[in-house]
Amino acid sequence: MAGGRECGPRMQRPWSVYRASTLELSNEMIGLALAGNNQDPDEPVLEFSVACTDLLTPSLDRKPNSFVAVSCTTPPQPFWTKHAQTEIIEGTSNPIFLSSIAFFQESNINQQTQVKLAVYDVKDRSQGTMYMLGSALFPVKELLQEKSHKLELELRSAENQRVGSVAVAAWQMEERTDQRLSISRHPDGINRRTMLPVDESLAESMGVWIKYASLCKDTLLRSVFGGTMSRMYRFPTTDGNHLRVLEQMSESVLSLNVPRQFIKLLLEEDASRVCELEELGELSPCWENLRRQIVSQYQTIILTYQETLSDLNDYRGPSFKASTLKAERKLEFMPTNLHVQRMRVHDELGFDLTPNPSPEHTYDVVTVGAPAAHCQGFKNSGLRKLIQKFEEAKKHSALSSSQSIVYIPQDVVRAKEIIAHINTLKTQVSYYAERLSRAAKDRSACGLERTLAILADKTRQLVTVCDCKLLASAIQALNAARPEYIASKASPSADSEQVVLRNDQDTLLAKWSGSNSRSSLQVDWHEEEWEKVWVNVDKSLECIIERVDKLLQKDQVPSDSSPGSTQTDLQGGAPRKGEWSEALYPLLTTLTECVAMMSDTAKRSMVFLLMQDSAPTIAMDLSLQYRRDVVFCQTLTALICGFIIKLRNRLRDDGFLRQLHTIGLLAQFESLLSTYGEELAMLEDMSVGIMDLRNVTFKVTQATGNSAPDMLPIITGNRDGFNVRIPLPGTMFDVLPREIQSGMLLRVQPVHFNVGINEQQTLAEKFGDTSLQEIINLESLSRLNSYYEQFKEVLPEDCLPRSRSQTCLPELLRFLGQNVHARKNKNVDVLWQAAEICRRLNGVRFTSCKSAKDRTAMSVTLEQCLILQHEHGMAPQVFTQALDCMRSEGCRRENTVKNVGSRKYAFNSLQLKAFPKHYRPPDGTYGKVET
Repeated sequence: MAGGRECGPRMQRPWSVYRASTLELSNEMIGLALAGNNQDPDEPVLEFSVACTDLLTPSLDRKPNSFVAVSCTTPPQPFWTKHAQTEIIEGTSNPIFLSSIAFFQESNINQQTQVKLAVYDVKDRSQGTMYMLGSALFPVKELLQEKSHKLELELRSAENQRVGSVAVAAWQMEERTDQRLSISRHPDGINRRTMLPVDESLAESMGVWIKYASLCKDTLLRSVFGGTMSRMYRFPTTDGNHLRVLEQMSESVLSLNVPRQFIKLLLEEDASRVCELEELGELSPCWENLRRQIVSQYQTIILTYQETLSDLNDYRGPSFKASTLKAERKLEFMPTNLHVQRMRVHDELGFDLTPNPSPEHTYDVVTVGAPAAHCQGFKNSGLRKLIQKFEEAKKHSALSSSQSIVYIPQDVVRAKEIIAHINTLKTQVSYYAERLSRAAKDRSACGLERTLAILADKTRQLVTVCDCKLLASAIQALNAARPEYIASKASPSADSEQVVLRNDQDTLLAKWSGSNSRSSLQVDWHEEEWEKVWVNVDKSLECIIERVDKLLQKDQVPSDSSPGSTQTDLQGGAPRKGEWSEALYPLLTTLTECVAMMSDTAKRSMVFLLMQDSAPTIAMDLSLQYRRDVVFCQTLTALICGFIIKLRNRLRDDGFLRQLHTIGLLAQFESLLSTYGEELAMLEDMSVGIMDLRNVTFKVTQATGNSAPDMLPIITGNRDGFNVRIPLPGTMFDVLPREIQSGMLLRVQPVHFNVGINEQQTLAEKFGDTSLQEIINLESLSRLNSYYEQFKEVLPEDCLPRSRSQTCLPELLRFLGQNVHARKNKNVDVLWQAAEICRRLNGVRFTSCKSAKDRTAMSVTLEQCLILQHEHGMAPQVFTQALDCMRSEGCRRENTVKNVGSRKYAFNSLQLKAFPKHYRPPDGTYGKVET
């Protein structure tokens, strides 16, 4: 799926979802006086609010709990199509609905379209029993031609009795005047709402396509996100105006694209390790058996990765993984229910249409099921405990094993670093040796000098890497493992670091003693042998430097003034073509061969060291690594989605971009998992996956084309570090600062806060253990404080977005610290404060529960309403109504349909009693469904 209108096969969506079916506005629709909306790609072509008055019910002792269902038909279509509905407002005959009715560009309506408003009275929300009070009809043309764009319609029952009236008022943006928007208040607006006159201009501002980061229309975002659902609301403010709120939810093609790329990289890495083991050469029988066991384990895991990649390549379903499939083995690397939840806020002054648009009025949250290895289960706990068990098993094997030399963890880490450095530097030396040869062939003195300086630097770096005690001892250990090696059987010397090594073809014993475990083999083979290898490299380089100096000196003086030149340096008066190349070719060949010998010897010894270290626990190691790969892939996919949408949304925010390339991106993960039962293990998985994101960097590049595949991220690297290249269209790339354009690697600082809120958390608090939650929150608090301290040291405060909050960031961090340290049950203040700090620090937000469907829906809708109240002045008296409105008729309600086929949150009334008050959905929106 490449864009907002492309939908893969999935369960049928409910009638209330705005469908995407056309690419452009119909010709008839262009003729409407609504074209001012076309300046914003996300703007509906028609939006109206409804309010009812004097509703009558058959039972005079109760007032209705009403909502309005909207259907439409466009001739010659002979039937009505359900389009949308408002929220339910309880206990009033004069309801004013907060959710507006919006027809977007894809709705395909025209002036002849008929709209039917049916008003229902809900007798029992939990049971869903209701009946229709009455209905009214009007054509779109009538609403548009009405001077005030307001209609007052009678509601008639099925018996044609008057049961009240319904008012319809269209909302539109007015024409610009002097680059500013004024307000025209209409006396007969609904509930004193502002009625905005029609913008007659059809001119489209091309700058809008850069200014607006539309999920549906933007060149970059529509390549990554699709299946966008939209909802519109109008909320009153404390100053008597109204907020216009667009809520959107999109899935992402990256849910499938990233796992495919990631597994390919894992296959390459593990296949490379097998090759490295095979390249060790002939080993004595005991070592050979060990190698075969390790290779066999790797081949088994490689086969598993190959099958998974094949399954993902064959997959033809929707571009998100439904919560019902979270334990599906074929899809285990895909994140569960990954979506971007967006809220765009406009007040009547139209902030987004001012000459200097403020990006703070777009709020994005990535919602994803907790990254966890569901397919592998949670009986043996999650990654945190499994890693602890693995480390304990490794220590135990180190003490009892007679199969391998024991290296301390620092040596193992150093060995991996040496291999990585050797691979990189060997390639670079070969490349610059070839460049030097080419410069010599072209007789480019400048090129020769410049390239030689780089070649010398890279070669000396390689020699420095190889000149270490660990390498020398590892080379000796590998030599001792050869079949022809006859070990000394003499007693060890009295040195503080000793080893007894015996290899009699059938048995192997290597035990270290002494106060320091660093390897220092006391055998016949001496370090001088290894020293000769890298000294040869050094000497070869010196020969090349001397020869180049002579060639350049000779080139700078007349040939007849060089009587002292040797036969080699001067063969005739005039310089011959190819003379430089001939002079340097044998020396460069010698250098390349010496470098190859040194690099291969060093790399083999490090591979052997790692083989010795991993041998006793290889099966456990690879099993743990597989689980970690699954969890990390899900987390990485979510992070890439968050990075792309944050970068696009802040593309013209110089402060954010400066912060991004100076101290990196803050990625704040919120989870609502309980610390009881399986969710405790999920939390362990998730916390490790998030911390592994510290090994991820981003690099922004210019896209090679304008098609959707050209905009998709490209992942490179291995488990020691992954880099994600984000291609941008040329027009977007050009506005980036020089540092980012030049390819600077952009870091990520992940933090993770968890607060369990369900009935399982109640059990954990009373009878179980909440220590994991406390540890995770304390660790993240420390990292968050550290990130802010970094910010203060190198960046000014004006890099941060403006906020109406009266609480400064240091105070917010202090309050968060107090709440994290407080032993308070279900302390959701931790989540609210962490989220606000993240937004105030230009961070990207992620929210998770087990499936990102029910508790996540409660969290993101609550966050949206808190933002509207604190940052945009939404009237406090409508807070609860607005919250219920978003939960009952907003995008998250449709997310439940996408996942389980039901417009019900998976809660029951008993569960909800354990939930904090603000996390409870309205009656009638929840029930028993599959999760």
